[in-house]
Amino acid sequence: MSQSPNRLVATIFGAVYLLVGVLGLFVAGPNFAGEEGGLLLGVFQVNHLHNIVHLLIGAALLMAGLRSTPAARSTNIAVGAVYLIVGIVGFFLVGTALNILALNTADHILHLASAIVLLGTGLALDRDTTARRAAI
Repeated sequence: MSQSPNRLVATIFGAVYLLVGVLGLFVAGPNFAGEEGGLLLGVFQVNHLHNIVHLLIGAALLMAGLRSTPAARSTNIAVGAVYLIVGIVGFFLVGTALNILALNTADHILHLASAIVLLGTGLALDRDTTARRAAI
C-alpha cells in the first residue's frame, strides 16, 4: 500500500469503526433502533442500528483505503461530510423520536472530530495524485 495520507487515514478509521461496530454489538441492549441504547466504553450510546452504521462506514473506509488513493480520498470526503451533518444535526435530535441511532453528546463530539480529520485529509492532501489520475 502506498504511503498516501488519504489511504492511511481511511484504513485506520475503517479498522477503528469496524472494531467499534463489533464491540458495540455486545453492549447495545435489546433495542434495534430508538433513543435508548447501551454505553460503549461507558460513554458512547449505541443501539444495534448505530452499530450496523459503524460497520458499514468502517467497511467502506477500509476497502477504499486498501484500494487506491483516489478511492480513499473520495470516501474520506463523503464519509467526512456525512459525519459533519450527523454531528451537527445530532444535537437537535436528542430527546426526540427521530433519534433512532441512540445518539448522545459524546457521539456528536466523536462524529464531528471524525468529520474534521476525514474532510481535512480528503480535501487538503493527495490532490495532485487525484488530478494526475483524472488527466490520464
